[in-house]
Amino acid sequence: VQLQASGGGLVQPGGSLRLSCAASGSIFSINAMGWIRQAPGKQRELVAAITSGGSTNYADSVKGRFTISRDNAKNTVYLQMNSLKPEDTAVYYCNADGRIATMELFGSWGQGTQVTVSS
Repeated sequence: VQLQASGGGLVQPGGSLRLSCAASGSIFSINAMGWIRQAPGKQRELVAAITSGGSTNYADSVKGRFTISRDNAKNTVYLQMNSLKPEDTAVYYCNADGRIATMELFGSWGQGTQVTVSS
């Protein structure tokens, strides 16, 4: 299963960006999908996650500013990021887990997309 992330870029503080991540391959079902970020010199941080049923979880640092959603028909997860801050600057990775057509479990990561918040 491959994940293709897009939507990163350069934005001024207070601005917004929307990230997308589409899963492709012989997918039977996807359980959780999420976004993880890594800033230079820092550990990876779970930003947000969403289950197949729509339950969400957010890092405290992004609550109230970021919204995760998914389109199950398109096997795609989104991250709407508002009120961006310089400390949100990082490479954002998407991930997903579930089952492929043969019922084997999978866990996949996208290639990462750079988000830079700077004036």
